[in-house]
Amino acid sequence: MAQPILPEPPDQLKRLSETLAGRIRTEIREQGMVPFSRYMQRALYEPGLGYYSAGLHKLGAGGDFVTAPELGGLFAACLARQIAEVGARFGSYDVLEIGAGTGSLAGRLLPLLGTRHPPRRYLILETSGDLRRVQGETIRAAAPEWLDRVGWLERPPEDDWSGLLLANEVIDALAVERFRLTAGEVEQVCVADTGSGFAWAYRPAPADLRAAVDRIATSLYQPLGQNYRSEIQLTLAPWLSEITARLRRGLALFVDYGYPRREYYLPERRDGTLMCHYRHRAHGDVFFWPGLQDITAWVDFTALAEAAAACGLDVLGYCSQAMFLLGCGLPEVLAEASAEDPGGSLSLGAEARQLTLPGMMGERFQVMALGRQLDGGADDAAPLSGFSLQDLRYRL
Repeated sequence: MAQPILPEPPDQLKRLSETLAGRIRTEIREQGMVPFSRYMQRALYEPGLGYYSAGLHKLGAGGDFVTAPELGGLFAACLARQIAEVGARFGSYDVLEIGAGTGSLAGRLLPLLGTRHPPRRYLILETSGDLRRVQGETIRAAAPEWLDRVGWLERPPEDDWSGLLLANEVIDALAVERFRLTAGEVEQVCVADTGSGFAWAYRPAPADLRAAVDRIATSLYQPLGQNYRSEIQLTLAPWLSEITARLRRGLALFVDYGYPRREYYLPERRDGTLMCHYRHRAHGDVFFWPGLQDITAWVDFTALAEAAAACGLDVLGYCSQAMFLLGCGLPEVLAEASAEDPGGSLSLGAEARQLTLPGMMGERFQVMALGRQLDGGADDAAPLSGFSLQDLRYRL
């Protein structure tokens, strides 16, 4: 498939990217080729220069990609129903959103939850000062009466808390290892400096990567074959443990694009799932202007379920985004929104299609619910509405 023609960034942004690239080249000169995970980590999170660290307008119509909450209010309205349903089990509860983007989800959720069962606090875990500023402005404009309940964290909560954790399109942006199978050996995919740019390079996989790939291979129905390249998230369990360590009782909802393991590592998906987003163009060149584009890998939801087990969390539900939204009452939400704004029916219909159609977000995006101490009684044991129409846990 031919790569799309990508627009040239302005000179100021080029200089930022060149500074970041220079730092990566220096590391390669001093240490030799670096694992792709190291390159991805620096490209996305290098302080002041990485994609999610620098002061760039990245999200929404004027950025590089649009997330579900930015399409309109339907996603948030459905999610609010699920949050209120679980929140009602608590006398008081908090919401912790990981990586809140522009703050549009928080801005939409807070007024909706205010009419149902509002949280005591709405916390946002965000390390980027630029994004915290944008989020504050968004929430102040959309839900000024709830701003006093919003707080920002630079690291996971240090005190015990109960409630709901939300992570929409977060795991896909965690740095991944890449591997290649060739001549019966597992190789680590690395990044080298050719003098004129970055390029792929390979070396024998370290023991932890080789063992992880071997575990995956033994769980598949068919061998991966030679010259097979893909990704693996080795830090998922430590990351999940860190963000849920102080969650005493509650529910964590993860929404992302991905597959269960046996679909993630199909033989025909022989070059993995890496994808870049730049000015609403998806492409595969991870070396294009480092720091100025998003780099993502699809999520292995089986790996997320395994990480949950290692952290003492229960997998309470797993389904497509379409079925989750329908289970949360999307038809009723759509009818209510159309009644409030009859002139907006066409745009609401288009938004609903974008969220639910298989060729759009409906099937590509999956939802997983992880719980801790949510089985203490008859009411707590009730199934979550979002997973009442579909349960795909058997595919994990």
